[in-house]
Amino acid sequence: MVVGGLAGGALGAEVMLSRTAAPVAATSPASSATVAPAQTPTSAAALYKQAVPGIVTITTEVARRGQVGEGTGSGIVLDQNGDILTNAHVVAGANQIQVTFNDGRSAAGTLVSANSKADLAVVRVSVAAASLHPVPLGNSDTVRVGDAVYAIGAPFGLAGSMSAGIVSGLNRTDQGSGRSGLIQTDAPINPGNSGGALLNTQGQVVGVNDSIESPVAGNVGVGFAIPVNVVKQLLASLEGGANQ
Repeated sequence: MVVGGLAGGALGAEVMLSRTAAPVAATSPASSATVAPAQTPTSAAALYKQAVPGIVTITTEVARRGQVGEGTGSGIVLDQNGDILTNAHVVAGANQIQVTFNDGRSAAGTLVSANSKADLAVVRVSVAAASLHPVPLGNSDTVRVGDAVYAIGAPFGLAGSMSAGIVSGLNRTDQGSGRSGLIQTDAPINPGNSGGALLNTQGQVVGVNDSIESPVAGNVGVGFAIPVNVVKQLLASLEGGANQ
């Protein structure tokens, strides 16, 4: 079950089982995403304080089959141009997108582009650059089983929630979609965490929380994240408005 979260009968942000990343094009050096690490946090509390201003809650209005409902997911501030990374399933079919920052400010979001195969999308907001706090992107190739990781997002609409765990496995395949190469984590991930950050102990994004595999529609310790290096490969096309 994907973890976008959904209320009121909408089908845009929460559908059955996970979506993962497929092979994508080469990285473009022109991407505006932040890649340099910030100051290394000294504790989980310091990491949270550093990262949470760059994690947003995404609320969508979805109309389908004559019904209107809301979907909820998470997003990661990429740069000071207003680009926000999330999962494609979080914003799929959305008539309206609202981005809410950790300090309570909200802004209308516009879908720039989405790659449904990779389940990644970029939403853009028009706000002052000084109010945007990009989260640095790490290197998912250096991730190892047993590494400590932290997930920040809006599970069940609870914005700015943080959970902790370890990397439980690498190169996992989502049996529902057939996609491979995922990071498995036991950090609790629930509906609403989709599109949020999976962080290493340096406060860098190493994955985008995407899905859970669960027989009870909730966290049972098996969560999947799209490796951030897959994100980097797609950023140029996503920020350029290329839908796939």
